[in-house]
Amino acid sequence: MRMPTKSKTKATVWVVEKGQVRPRLDQLTTEEPLEIRLLPFQKTVAVTMRTPGADFELAAGFLYSEGVVNSREDIRRISYCVDELVDGEQRHNIVNVELRDGLIPDLQPLERHFYTSSACGVCGKASLEALRLRGCPVIPSGPTVTPEIIYSLPDKLRAAQGIFTATGGLHAAAIFDAQGQLLNLWEDVGRHNALDKLIGTALLSDELPLNNCIILVSGRSSFEILQKSTTAGVPIVCSVSAPSSLAVSVAKEFGITLIGFLRGERFNIYTGLQRINTA
Repeated sequence: MRMPTKSKTKATVWVVEKGQVRPRLDQLTTEEPLEIRLLPFQKTVAVTMRTPGADFELAAGFLYSEGVVNSREDIRRISYCVDELVDGEQRHNIVNVELRDGLIPDLQPLERHFYTSSACGVCGKASLEALRLRGCPVIPSGPTVTPEIIYSLPDKLRAAQGIFTATGGLHAAAIFDAQGQLLNLWEDVGRHNALDKLIGTALLSDELPLNNCIILVSGRSSFEILQKSTTAGVPIVCSVSAPSSLAVSVAKEFGITLIGFLRGERFNIYTGLQRINTA
């Protein structure tokens, strides 16, 4: 059974306005570490700072994106820590992922993830060559969407951000169908965590690959965002800010339409112009 999560934390703040100071009760986005352990190896493969919630999906999405698991069947069970030596309040910050019998993954590439910040994930420790060696396929052609559909996505994302509305302090990743209908959204202090939660949800529901979907992330598109999108088979990736140069390289090599600076009725297309119907 999953333990209760707390994505918001109450705090007293002092508001300074027009020279006057007044106290106010505010809500902050919760940020706590999540340790991902693999069983039966009893090995910690990552520690990431995240917003509690969808921890099992986050762990599953992370392991899928890193090639540790390739399907839902590779995961036998996901549970929180029950180790009596661990303080009770901290057990919900440790997730155990038990792999199927006989699965012996290559864990050496995961050493770079032993600690990842909520701000930017691994930040370039991985490489484009690693994706090539994993044999990730080029994303199939299609779907084709109109600019109007792309324009509509940020407002839909913001309208669905319940925790952001209360705290103003976290990122989001959302998945839409080719008609621009919101299918799912997760929030987190780290945009890469939010995307892992989306991918993990799809993995555990046997909905991968996401070949007819659009991903929108708040902030920028980094290498890690494109790496995860590539493994999930996402054809169109959008962000409200700029992509990095390595993100553009990944998108170009694996056939992803990469859109940045999506604001109002304007956006930049960095790769994959053929999926945007401008006729």
